[in-house]
Amino acid sequence: MSYYLGKVLPLGFDEAIRRVTEALKREGFGIITEIDVKATLKSKINVEFRPYRILGACNPALAYEALQLEDKVGTMLPCNVVVQELAPGRVEVAAVDPVASMMAIDNPALHEKAASVRAKLERAIASL
Repeated sequence: MSYYLGKVLPLGFDEAIRRVTEALKREGFGIITEIDVKATLKSKINVEFRPYRILGACNPALAYEALQLEDKVGTMLPCNVVVQELAPGRVEVAAVDPVASMMAIDNPALHEKAASVRAKLERAIASL
């Protein structure tokens, strides 16, 4: 089982970020964290890296339901979505597969919630 859902897009990096954010919003997710890996690596260890951003996507209603089922599931939240430039005009979007990540927790009700989150992420990525 793969641990992520992904798609390669013929877009510029900034346009991909915009479209991913909009697609996630349509599925009820907001971006609550954003890590610019390229800038972080440059400032912390002075290395050059390709444009690479980690978006922390959260659907508050589903996160609340998951926390009601398993109080430590917050260690696996938010759902990370990576946007990385493979080449100019070619960007990959990859989201964590919540079904794969929740397999570590023995809670069938949580697995059902993970499946609904996965369906939303799949729709968001398919719409790009």
